[in-house]
Amino acid sequence: MSTAEIRRRFTSHFADNAELPHTAVPSASLLLDDPNLLFVNAGMVPFKPYFLGQATPPFDRATSVQKCIRTPDIEEVGKTTRHGTFFEMCGNFSFGDYFKEGAITLAWDLVTKAIADGGFGFDESVLYPSVLDGDDEAVALWKKISGLPDDRIVRLPPSENYWSMGVPGPGGPCSEILIDRGSAYGADRDWDAGDRYLEFWNLVFMQDDISAARSKYDVDIAGKLAQTGIDTGLGLERVAYLLQGRNNMYETDVVFPVIEKAQELTGKKYGSSYDDDVRFRVVADHIRSSLMLIGDGVTPGNEGRGYVLRRLLRRAIRNVRLLGYEDPALPELMPVSRDKMGETYTDLLGDWDRIARVAFAEEDAFRKTLQAGTQIFDLAATEVKKGGGTTVSGEKAFALHDTFGFPIDLTLEMASEAGLSVDEQGFRSLMAEQRERAKADAKSKKGQHADLSVYRGILDAHGPTEWLAYETLTTESAPVALLSGGKATDVLGNGEVGELVLDRTPFYAESGGQIADAGVIEFEGGRLEVLDVQRQNGLIVHQVRVVDGELTPSAKHFLAQVDPEWRIGARQAHSGTHVVHAALREVLGPTAMQSGSYNRPGYLRLDFGWTQSLTTGQVKEIEEVSNNALRADLPVAWDYMTLSQAKDWGAIALFGEKYDDSKVRVVEIGGPWSRELCGGTHVSHSSQIGTVAITGEASVGSGNRRIEAFTGVEGFKYLARERDVVAQLTELLKTQPQDLIPRVGDLIERLKAAEKELEKGRVAALLASAGQIAAAATDVDGVAVVAARAPGASGGDVRTLAMDVRSRLGEKPAVVVLIGDGDDKVSIVAATNAGARDKGLWANDLLRGVGPILGGKGGGKDDLAQGGGTDVDKIDDALALVPTLVRG
Repeated sequence: MSTAEIRRRFTSHFADNAELPHTAVPSASLLLDDPNLLFVNAGMVPFKPYFLGQATPPFDRATSVQKCIRTPDIEEVGKTTRHGTFFEMCGNFSFGDYFKEGAITLAWDLVTKAIADGGFGFDESVLYPSVLDGDDEAVALWKKISGLPDDRIVRLPPSENYWSMGVPGPGGPCSEILIDRGSAYGADRDWDAGDRYLEFWNLVFMQDDISAARSKYDVDIAGKLAQTGIDTGLGLERVAYLLQGRNNMYETDVVFPVIEKAQELTGKKYGSSYDDDVRFRVVADHIRSSLMLIGDGVTPGNEGRGYVLRRLLRRAIRNVRLLGYEDPALPELMPVSRDKMGETYTDLLGDWDRIARVAFAEEDAFRKTLQAGTQIFDLAATEVKKGGGTTVSGEKAFALHDTFGFPIDLTLEMASEAGLSVDEQGFRSLMAEQRERAKADAKSKKGQHADLSVYRGILDAHGPTEWLAYETLTTESAPVALLSGGKATDVLGNGEVGELVLDRTPFYAESGGQIADAGVIEFEGGRLEVLDVQRQNGLIVHQVRVVDGELTPSAKHFLAQVDPEWRIGARQAHSGTHVVHAALREVLGPTAMQSGSYNRPGYLRLDFGWTQSLTTGQVKEIEEVSNNALRADLPVAWDYMTLSQAKDWGAIALFGEKYDDSKVRVVEIGGPWSRELCGGTHVSHSSQIGTVAITGEASVGSGNRRIEAFTGVEGFKYLARERDVVAQLTELLKTQPQDLIPRVGDLIERLKAAEKELEKGRVAALLASAGQIAAAATDVDGVAVVAARAPGASGGDVRTLAMDVRSRLGEKPAVVVLIGDGDDKVSIVAATNAGARDKGLWANDLLRGVGPILGGKGGGKDDLAQGGGTDVDKIDDALALVPTLVRG
């Protein structure tokens, strides 16, 4: 029975049930918005809000076949029959409708009903229902419905047959249907032998109200649920290989075609070697899993979902190479998986061009990494073994990662295959040191900062700064410390720069991509310009320049004042960054995640993970979505909560940022449209941003892009400048704005055509001079020698001219050396005919003779050699040397 038919029968069994019809729910994306999950990992995940009471289900009964990804067992893929990364979970769900009896009846009927009658046709004699030990109700129901004797009902402990979400909420005992695959797979009644008694359908009876959960089965039960529920999961791949008479999920009709193609590419035979079989299975599993992830919008990266995808793709590529295939493999293998999975998920076919670009680009990058890194690893492994060791050092693993982009898991895998281990702790320590160095380097560029111990002393003596940036732009303050050159000082004179710590301040300290506020601090007898503001533990440290008077620690009557125009611009830019991020995710999908940002008054830039440049249409759409959000005057609000509450609320926590688990600030724009953890300053309504004018989009490293934009007044100024440019061009070209692009395009084409004609004339004139140059040949010991300058010529033109001159010199031994000076660069060509070569005169030797004089070098064949140089002024000297070289 095909996998597609199994899927169809399952859905029909529930959706078309006369007594208990279920609503057929399409599979959700693998990237369902759940802060606790990278991917959907079970069929019930899309229904969690209903089971948790967070939403009211629109149906009493439902059925689905859900796409799932599980990543904890990636290393086990291919080694067992049970571990797969991507799989499909068939499920039926009841929300306060039928309970145990209904679930058992529906499941047993489908499993045992004859194939001719629409069932799966499993033989009852090899089926064993399992229940939670002590669930006598379930035991009685199984006997009643199936007619099986008591010894066929298996009692198992909570670790096997109790299920919860691992958090307070609903849970309950479960019942599994096991199939006995025979003594070849394990001992009789050995329920821990997973391949002997294989579970393929789990029925969860949600009846308990869980107050605390230490694991999925170690829970505290407060009582019974007011409304019971059913959640079941049947593994589609497991049923497929059972009904298709295969040994494992890799040999089913939707997965094995990839193995067949891999056999064709590698010349290896599946079933001939355990190690090769594991590699074939890894390739088949990871190709399919990667296809489905990219299809749902994931792109390779170094964090989160992107890292999982990168790891899957690279493991697949490497295992194909281990099977002996060195050429690009994904263009050959992924279309096979596309064709099989596309029978059900047709969007894979329509979106294939994008999927292929993402996957193939990653393979191209990794092939380069593998070539360099594998050689280094092999050398390291050889050195370890020669020295009698068994461990690759953390330093070597770090060098592989830092220099060649080798992920640590690949180094661990290769080491294991070589019979070695890796000092993983040493690697982690070096990675941590690198991060700390980067942070320290960034801080050192901020200007003058004192030794951290100085700040520690200030904090201990005076306590933290009262920070009022959210509440006000002005505070009356008192000085706490005055520093210069990293040490306490008694005075800062006019024009001097130092650091000032106040007891309270309205100044925003640089963080979260937002630069520090600008402004002034006035005091009795003087005035300070604020150059920078940084956080040091609980202190706010102002870097200041004395612009009037003299500053001492005893000065009084301080008034700290943020420049209001500066703050308005900063708020616009920071809120604009959130808006652009939300628009980016709306246009490109949820995997377009911010990886960094910088904003100052009127300007923002946002870095995000993406593998290819955005089209003009995408940039335009992001800008349009952003400005529509501004026009909608969305409310901007913020609140404080725990980190877990923020994630449950759907707030985005950005990679690389550190957060206080007990208290974080969540900023939202338009409610759930944009929710991010953020400590910056913001407008109160989106319309106050003014405008978002995107000025550019570019790459900032592998897998990362950057968008830049102006906001507020700067945005309007940018648009005004663009308008002025259009006005000037329309006036200059005597056309209307709407006709400007075709008019300029026409001018460019005409200019190109004119340049081509000029080039033709220049080349014709150059070649016409070949006769004169050949006629000027001199005789040197019976060899016709031409050593001449080719004014304005370069590269190919000099080569063409030299060959033409040589052909005009006839059969007599001849040597031609021409040197062009086009674009103020030296182009050298040496040519010899057969007669000259009979005398031992080689073009390469001539080139090596004149090249050093011109500050260059080159190479070629005996009859024709070409090179370049840098010293145009030495061309005549080089040409004068040619007769000497001919004489030898």
